[in-house]
Amino acid sequence: MLKNILRFQIDRTKIGTFTILTIFSLFSISLLVFRIFYSHSTSYVFFIWNLFLAWIPFFLSLLLVIKEKYIRRNLSIAFIVFIWLLFFPNAPYILTDLFHLKQTNGIPFWFDLVLFLSFVANGLMLGLISLGYIQNFIERRFSKIKGWIFTFVALFLGSFGIYLGRYQRWNSWDIITNPVALFKDLVVRIINPVAHPRTYGMTILFFTLLTLIYLVFKIMFKNSEDSKDKIAL
Repeated sequence: MLKNILRFQIDRTKIGTFTILTIFSLFSISLLVFRIFYSHSTSYVFFIWNLFLAWIPFFLSLLLVIKEKYIRRNLSIAFIVFIWLLFFPNAPYILTDLFHLKQTNGIPFWFDLVLFLSFVANGLMLGLISLGYIQNFIERRFSKIKGWIFTFVALFLGSFGIYLGRYQRWNSWDIITNPVALFKDLVVRIINPVAHPRTYGMTILFFTLLTLIYLVFKIMFKNSEDSKDKIAL
């Protein structure tokens, strides 16, 4: 009985998270649609595609958690997590879309600022929440240490992926459509880091930023859970 109650609480929490993230995404899209009709410009329509890509890792993590009891083989887990890793950088990548923010005629700068920040916040939350789901899954299946090791590796690879996407223009699916060229580009940057300071500078700074934000999320969630336990007692 207690197990069923806990399961209901977990599912209800995930439904609530999914609902608010959906509403937030619709808010961002509505701002963009308004801007398009008001300015007769489709300058920032790419935000919708980037937001769609940010939802993919969230859906994958949600699938892994919801279907957890049906996934028995470690190979199946590894496959889902690998696909998640490929798409994970797309979520925090939206942070770099701030590069496009500038004053334009006919649209107040403050409106564009809210528009940009709403998409950025969406992408960041989708990515970090999905990472939290994956980490918790790994901790339940394996160990807490392995969960944190995976988290830091994912944040570093995600930061590296942000650089590859923004400056090298690689996409997640290029590992299938153009693997040779992608592999060559990666090898060059790995074996000769001194010649690519921007690669490692941006990767390390984004890794630090995302890690700090994620740790704040984790601490807030833990404090929230501790408060619920005290109330229950």
